[in-house]
Amino acid sequence: MRGSVHWMTVVSTLSDSGKPATPDTAKIRVGLIMTGGGARAAYQVGVLRAIAAMLPRGAENPFPIICGTSAGAINAASLASNADRFGAGVARLTDVWQNLHANDVYRTDALGIVTNLCRCAGSLWGWGKTKPQALSLLDCSPLRSLLSQMIDFGRIRHVIAAGYLNSLSITASSYASGDSVTFYQDGGCHPPWRRAHRVGRSSEIGVSHVIASCALPIVFPAVRIGTEYFGDGSMHQLAPVSAALHLGARRVLVIGVGSASPSERGAPDSTALPSLAQIGGHMLDAIFLDTLDMDLERLQRVNQTLANVREDIGWRMRPPLQSIDSLVIRPSQRLDRIAAAHAAELPRAMRFLTRRMGVLDPNGAAVLSYLLFGGGYCRTLTGLGYSDGMARRSEILHFIGYDHTFERSSCPAGSPNITHRAITHRNTHDESTR
Repeated sequence: MRGSVHWMTVVSTLSDSGKPATPDTAKIRVGLIMTGGGARAAYQVGVLRAIAAMLPRGAENPFPIICGTSAGAINAASLASNADRFGAGVARLTDVWQNLHANDVYRTDALGIVTNLCRCAGSLWGWGKTKPQALSLLDCSPLRSLLSQMIDFGRIRHVIAAGYLNSLSITASSYASGDSVTFYQDGGCHPPWRRAHRVGRSSEIGVSHVIASCALPIVFPAVRIGTEYFGDGSMHQLAPVSAALHLGARRVLVIGVGSASPSERGAPDSTALPSLAQIGGHMLDAIFLDTLDMDLERLQRVNQTLANVREDIGWRMRPPLQSIDSLVIRPSQRLDRIAAAHAAELPRAMRFLTRRMGVLDPNGAAVLSYLLFGGGYCRTLTGLGYSDGMARRSEILHFIGYDHTFERSSCPAGSPNITHRAITHRNTHDESTR
């Protein structure tokens, strides 16, 4: 699917950063957006692997702006920390996902699962001590340990200072305010923003931001950052593209983890009474998939309206609109069916716990596709992402500027880090609505 989005009211052409340019490439302000989706995020890594394979050996990071939400935040933070060595960073990320096991994400032993369930039940019925604690069905402490070993968060500051990356953003949902909060780290180029239920906060990104963005309600515990508790960033994220545009993206490459067509996500048996797992799957689709589709559709409608307004009738927009192109990469196969074929990889204790909920049934495979952190399943998804990415090789290379010569850009203090190039885009939209 290819769409187009919008933004930016101020354009500034900046001088070369002083670093050697990569042949036929550009810092054309491409923003990379990786949405949430639990284990489905392995697909994103496959697409990144394809992009790394397309680029010339030793090519620099083609995405000066990297944005991640939920499991996509893991990929975003890891990629950002290795922005000065893009190919090696993607290779490391691929190795982690292809060798991932459920016990790397949450406790899968029977004792750990039963302990968490008893703690939840005790809190519900008022048993034991009343000391407040973050409750959840699963204990995700293994994920915190994995991320601490996997990502050197201190390097993010250095790659930004060296000019390999302009900004990284991680989005989480505040349980206190209900706002979708985007924590972003940059070189001081972009001011914080506030829109309706959307906030941008300049922050030093750390493991807690990523864990908070991944904290699926009820399943994983809420995470405290400052004075607030946060949960999964896909909740209340009604405009997934917005953060990249606020950070100066002139084009956005979105790696989704679900089909754009609701008919392709339908249950195999539409006449059967929905199980708990099937209902849960619809809820997860609504959280992780549908908002992206609605955002792009809404933007396209606004853009079409703007395109139909004729300047020769005296109508002018102040400030003037600038257009942004977008490219969306989605799975070419249904991930719930792939998950169903790998159901045996679910840990034994989890199979016992979820069988009665219908997770192992065909109609409940959508939930399984989000929670199945198994090596075989993740390897299949990375392989699918790689194939889908390579199938669009020429389109992707053109989009990120590797078939043209562009001007590089830097980010002087207090200035938007933007390089403008005259290019025909199909749609426009104003930042003030973002």
